[in-house]
Amino acid sequence: MSIGNSPEDERPFEDVSEEARPSVGRALQQARIAAGLTVDDVSTATRVRIAIVHAIEADDFAPCGGDVYARGHIRTLARAVGLDPAPLIARFETEHGAPPAPTPAAPLFEAERIRPERRGPNWTAAMVAAIVAVIGFVGFTMVKGGDDGGKANVADGATPSASTSPTPKAEKPAAPDPEPSDSAIAAAPQDKVTVRVSATDGRSWISAKDHNGRMLFDGLLKQGESKTFQDSSKINLVLGDAGAIDLFVNGKKIEDDFQPGAVERLTYTKGDPQAG
Repeated sequence: MSIGNSPEDERPFEDVSEEARPSVGRALQQARIAAGLTVDDVSTATRVRIAIVHAIEADDFAPCGGDVYARGHIRTLARAVGLDPAPLIARFETEHGAPPAPTPAAPLFEAERIRPERRGPNWTAAMVAAIVAVIGFVGFTMVKGGDDGGKANVADGATPSASTSPTPKAEKPAAPDPEPSDSAIAAAPQDKVTVRVSATDGRSWISAKDHNGRMLFDGLLKQGESKTFQDSSKINLVLGDAGAIDLFVNGKKIEDDFQPGAVERLTYTKGDPQAG
């Protein structure tokens, strides 16, 4: 019977301590090689620059630009080579420090302390308002008393004083200038040009402008309708169907033989009507 150690007792001891585990960069490099990927493949898939991939696999995180970017690169590279990024992030934070904790909110009493103070009532404004109200009441009473006295005098048959003036009537707004009538055309002023367009034989589209080119009318004139235009020097007309239109210029009818459906462009000025 042997009293020596059995073969199982002579197996080498497996070191599972934290120091024996591969570093973050080494773990990423081994996983990349095991997956059959090159650094170029990983860089193309993750858009992480080749130089940064090499630096991370060598556990040099300075090119990352900070711990926040380093954690992001580690997470991206781990997923690209098929590793769980959580253990690698935890190991990185153990070696390089966890992210700073958020700043706690200010205590409630700090917010209470900065509340604006309540202001007392504005006694000055209140006194001014009271004085104005009293003055108004006194004035109303005096006016009311004067009105009652006047009514009593009228009831007794007394003649009202001459100083009493009737309430002025509100002036009515001036009515807009009416469109010139046939009689107005017949007595057209010599210092203006007056044009009347009547759709007697059908409807027609018409356009009228003054001497400045300002549009006076642009639309359809139905059969039986008329439009009158007046300007200080010139009226420009466009008749869509001149054969359906009767024209009166400066009180005289235009006897031009317009054809049905013809488009006419006409210009009339002061004095004897002559189409321009």
